[in-house]
Amino acid sequence: MALPKDMRLKGHRTFNYIHKNSIKYHGKLMTFKVARSNPEILISHKLKNNSNKFRIAIAISKKVSKKAVDRNKIKRTLQEWLLKNIQKINNHKPYWLLVNLKIGDFYNNKNRLLEEFQNLMFKSRLIK
Repeated sequence: MALPKDMRLKGHRTFNYIHKNSIKYHGKLMTFKVARSNPEILISHKLKNNSNKFRIAIAISKKVSKKAVDRNKIKRTLQEWLLKNIQKINNHKPYWLLVNLKIGDFYNNKNRLLEEFQNLMFKSRLIK
């Protein structure tokens, strides 16, 4: 199941903002960049009414896996976990999250990947 459109981040200005204004959380398999939301950036995407909610983007480099199928599988796995575990209450937190997977041969180990994702979500206080 994919993330709803009102939870996705898009646009180069959004990512530039996150890179410049974020707090970084590092794990062995991935890094989180968490920034306070900036609704003015999303006005051009006509997302004014929902723009102050929690939003996420998951970026997976071709260095993790050359196959788009594998990269999409990882994205779907993380998105499913997020949809199952994030509550409606947490969806109103005004933060944007960029998840970057590091290079490695871990993507076949789903449990390890989800465990680190969960740990970083708690560490960054995006979920309780």
